[in-house]
Amino acid sequence: MRPFTFALANRLGVGGLVQNRTDGVWLEVEGPKVDVARFVDALRREAPPLARIDAIEAIEQAPLGQVDFRIEVSADAAATASFVAPDAATCDGCLRELLDPADRRYRYPFINCTSCGPRLTIVVGAPYDRSRTTMASFELCASCRAEYDDVSDRRFHAQPVACPACGPRLAIEPATRAEPLAGAVALLGSGAIVAIKGLGGYHLACDARNDEAVATLRSKKHRDDKPFALMVADVAAAEALCTIDEAERALLESTARPIVLLRRRPTAAVARTVAPGTDRLGVMLPYTPLHHLLARDTGFPLVMTSGNVTDEPIAYRDADARTRISPLAQRT
Repeated sequence: MRPFTFALANRLGVGGLVQNRTDGVWLEVEGPKVDVARFVDALRREAPPLARIDAIEAIEQAPLGQVDFRIEVSADAAATASFVAPDAATCDGCLRELLDPADRRYRYPFINCTSCGPRLTIVVGAPYDRSRTTMASFELCASCRAEYDDVSDRRFHAQPVACPACGPRLAIEPATRAEPLAGAVALLGSGAIVAIKGLGGYHLACDARNDEAVATLRSKKHRDDKPFALMVADVAAAEALCTIDEAERALLESTARPIVLLRRRPTAAVARTVAPGTDRLGVMLPYTPLHHLLARDTGFPLVMTSGNVTDEPIAYRDADARTRISPLAQRT
């Protein structure tokens, strides 16, 4: 909301401030009455995709003579509740950049903007600022800093903003000579089980077409016959496996990226051990840049199941994953 309201105030020519607080967003807006009314109306009509407006409470104040609009440092005052947006699937704008060889973030697996990417997963405190996230240790390069400070840029005040020059990088364990993503793709294609770190924890992945790989994963997880979820590159790939109506398509492509139960086609190229005893498949589309790259580079449906033995907590810390997931996977 802060970058959105800042840009809106500049457009409408009103002064004031916006501040992040643990219980929501605080605004002071000053200007001609008609412009302030337009500002309040636009808050609802033009709010960004990830914004959630529960209520707008307006209090009239005496003018302070504020001409410019500014973003104040977030308040640390205690409150009854803290609100942090949930993680959101990669937006169309970032996906275009991810797949554009001319873009400086081409195939960068941690691309994000104010409309997508990690939120709740990376916070270590509230309110939501980069200094209170796991991105705090990654100092912005000059190019990312320019985007972060530019009110006209879609990465203006995007807290997890990063690029290959200054952000996180992929790694594979045990280390190999291969580039991590290429190494994981090769392992999946050979029938291996790979642990993949994503938002909120790890997935165990394998080739969903490979009966032996799926059966091995089922045995290692002690998961007798409960169906596994699948991830495919896009709706077209999902339609090759299942019939999809408009409501199901909308769910698949929503920012929440849920697993959607779909009617399996008789010709679906999926191992019988994926979902025994049912005519449905649980399918999801990629929701992180890394997932998009994996789905496209492998070119086949992937089993994506939680990184844990059945009935155990999901491993989300690296040290815990090395202890508990390593026996389940050939690579992490």
